[in-house]
Amino acid sequence: MPQENIKRAILRGTGELEGVSYEEITFEGYGPGGVAVIVDVMTDNRNRAVSEIRHAFSKNGGNLGESGSVRFMFAKKGLIAVEKDSATEEQLMDIVLEHGGEDLNDEGDTWEIVTDPSAYEAVSEAVKAAGIPTVMSEVTMVANLYTKLEGAQANQMIRLIDTLEDLDDTQNVYSNFDMDADQLEQAAG
Repeated sequence: MPQENIKRAILRGTGELEGVSYEEITFEGYGPGGVAVIVDVMTDNRNRAVSEIRHAFSKNGGNLGESGSVRFMFAKKGLIAVEKDSATEEQLMDIVLEHGGEDLNDEGDTWEIVTDPSAYEAVSEAVKAAGIPTVMSEVTMVANLYTKLEGAQANQMIRLIDTLEDLDDTQNVYSNFDMDADQLEQAAG
């Protein structure tokens, strides 16, 4: 690749090259077994992004849907995960109740605090103020119900998610895909 192309790409990426504007686009579709998928993209070339996303879906047993086709299956929520040995259920429940959190869930090795996006900052700050380290803390899209896949469909869904995440323009990939832990280990191995 010529050095000039590389230099131009760097300038465009850092915003130093004028005339380039980035656009945020959200794609919705279905993966194998009817799994709902949402892909957030930031791109300077809408046509390329649409083509890449459509190709990723069709190559991996899915299809791109219309805007709004799967969004209703997700809700924007704040999630804060804390290792169980870092805090007690009582400590975290007090924070959830006092600062507007919605729920506290037992996720095996961790406690997961769920908040409305508007209360996320207050709950997150309260966890930090209590000196409790977090494993994960973000506002994200959470599925209302999950679709469980097994065998070939599960492997195909994992490939679809990996393909979508590997695209340069992809910012986030959300799905309501669920599988057993031992299947996940087999697929990763």
